[in-house]
Amino acid sequence: MAGNRTIPRLWRDAVAQNTGAAYLVETDEGWREVPWADAAERVELLANGLLARGVQKGDAFGILARNTLEWALFDFALGHVGAIGAAIYANSSPHDVHYVLEHSEAVGVLCEDDEQRAKVEDGGPSLPALRHVLTYADLPALEEDGRAYRAANPTALDDAVAAIDEEDLFTFIYTSGTTGPPKGCMIRHRNYYAMVTVVDELPDHSAAGDVMLLYLPLAHNFGRLMHLSGPYVGYTIAFVPDPLDVARVLPEVRPTILPSVPRVYEKVHTAVMSTFSEATGAKRRLVDWALRVGRRESALRQEGRPLPRGLALQHRIADRLVFSKVKERLGGRLRRPISGGAPLAKEVAELFDALGLCILEGYGLTECTTAATTNRSNRYRFGTVGPALPGFELRLAEDGELLIRSETVFAGYFKEPEATAAVLDEDGWLRTGDIATIDADGFVTITDRKKDILVTAGGKNIAPQNLENDLKTSRFVSQALVVGDRRPFPAALITLDPVEIGKWAAEHGIEGDAETLARHPRVHDLVSGIVDEVNRERSRFEQVKRFAILSRDFEMEQGEVTPTLKLKRRVVLEHFADEVEALYDGAAAPAERS
Repeated sequence: MAGNRTIPRLWRDAVAQNTGAAYLVETDEGWREVPWADAAERVELLANGLLARGVQKGDAFGILARNTLEWALFDFALGHVGAIGAAIYANSSPHDVHYVLEHSEAVGVLCEDDEQRAKVEDGGPSLPALRHVLTYADLPALEEDGRAYRAANPTALDDAVAAIDEEDLFTFIYTSGTTGPPKGCMIRHRNYYAMVTVVDELPDHSAAGDVMLLYLPLAHNFGRLMHLSGPYVGYTIAFVPDPLDVARVLPEVRPTILPSVPRVYEKVHTAVMSTFSEATGAKRRLVDWALRVGRRESALRQEGRPLPRGLALQHRIADRLVFSKVKERLGGRLRRPISGGAPLAKEVAELFDALGLCILEGYGLTECTTAATTNRSNRYRFGTVGPALPGFELRLAEDGELLIRSETVFAGYFKEPEATAAVLDEDGWLRTGDIATIDADGFVTITDRKKDILVTAGGKNIAPQNLENDLKTSRFVSQALVVGDRRPFPAALITLDPVEIGKWAAEHGIEGDAETLARHPRVHDLVSGIVDEVNRERSRFEQVKRFAILSRDFEMEQGEVTPTLKLKRRVVLEHFADEVEALYDGAAAPAERS
């Protein structure tokens, strides 16, 4: 191989070294183990099949599917022939599918099923470069073609692998498009290889023998890194195609590692706090005692101080009587929850740590091949995204924008040299678009997206994500979006958690559907109290002065949320323009603050 840090090398080294199960796949009979040898043989057959059908180095090839074993193995097969994967989110519209396939000049696409195939066939203008449209049902035939091709050309795949250089492109990852059409980030083989190997210098992060539950879309850089890290580290990956199934499969898979966006942890936090708040009498006193013990132990761990023997004993008792019941909902074996993709509320992290589950929050972006910072198990600070990863340089621009330089920084945006030049300078520094601070110990705190900073009519700068995250720590709040750019004051659009507000309404004798509850004066008073609490420690100019309670949540189907559950602010503001205007003309229920 020309240049050693390639994805085929990563895979082949893993196959030679790892034992046990590479993957877990759910079937009608339960979860089936897929040994490394079986996975390796399928990758070899698929790669030879691609060569047999004329797919070669430099060809782009789309994958339009949910998280499955087939997705992972086909991705490695594409890497073996030097083709460039162009992953597409499974919930993409036909228009978006065509955009990625056309923009990447894909010669083919693998679709999960006929429903996804229909998006390719029905979604817009013709795709002249597209020669291969496959579904999972076509893969056995592709493997048979590969078997015959390998028999006739026994060295062809090794030759193809040897021709791949670490500077060659491995994949296009298309950004979520929160502010416009997606951009195709060009990620080299060495970018992902270097990213994967960072784990060598992260103590107690992951290890051979771990089991990872992976629901994060493989079309997203976070999910893709976890998928590629599995072979390198030697852990087993259990794919979950539908994120809504996570709660169901956690007790079945019993993972030791759970990479996730904060939304899942927020939901767990809401459910736990709701359960704890419903306890009464002796049970409530036990819960309160256990939480006090957990928080004391958490504080000492964060400071790196030893635990007194008595406190350690108390925590073991608290774990057996209270915390273990929460952990069982997460499978009972979880030791390493990981959070990325969006900010994690400090209150959520603190609760998990009190329970004995330290969520390691990190930060990064597609343009630096996933991550640039992370908290460590032996060095963490809640409310931050941790210090720089080994081999990464960080600095702040004059306006506070975080800049990154490392071997993982991408090659640029495909076909967009001007956009590339806007984020990547001649010295290799990547402009992240995020405003941050770096403390004396190197811990990074992300304040907000540079483009999302609100500048009020009075010239005050406000970071909306901080307000939104604090609002969402309430078990009654599902989502929040703060507005106020060029307006006299900040205001908020708030959606309610249907389960929690339903229970609360029943307890207070209030009936009605979501729209009725959103208009009910007692619900307004409840939310007003939540807003008051969020405002309490804030300067007057950044306090939420008014809010509107919406009758529905922000939805992916409406294009308001990305596949990794980030809000598309522009779309939300378009869909709820009337509600926003009402906040500033006095028509919405006010939450005026002095």
